[in-house]
Amino acid sequence: MKKFLIASMSVALLISCGEQKDENAIVLGKSYGPVKVDTAQAMTVKEMLDAFDGNKGEQEFTFIAPIDEVCAKAGCWINVDKGNGETFMVRFKDHFTIPPKTKIGTQAYLHGKAYMDTISVELLRHFAEDAGKSKAEIDKITKPEFELGFEADGITLVK
Repeated sequence: MKKFLIASMSVALLISCGEQKDENAIVLGKSYGPVKVDTAQAMTVKEMLDAFDGNKGEQEFTFIAPIDEVCAKAGCWINVDKGNGETFMVRFKDHFTIPPKTKIGTQAYLHGKAYMDTISVELLRHFAEDAGKSKAEIDKITKPEFELGFEADGITLVK
């Protein structure tokens, strides 16, 4: 009996050690970030953009949108389509990440703060590099941009 117990425990240990979890696996329904998103509070991107007033400073929102682009290096930012072919960047608070292989078009609930921001040439070039842009494309970035920014403290991938 003792030998059977030791053999069973050894097999269980080998099986559990053999399992490798893929940290970059995309798990739909999984939440990332320090805040769990209350999906019942979500509005569309259009509703959020209509409600946002850049003159009032930071404003808190929860919205749902398809992901348009993901940081290819670390999954530390995404771009979201405004609904007119233009995008805005969502950076993740305290640099949390989502899987870099998250598919374009994946629907996501996001919670955080919208604000107007000046993005430096250096940072724009860094984001272009993260996105896998060519050196020629990166070299074309010569002026800072003043644009809508969003800092998410929570994201839930849904489909």
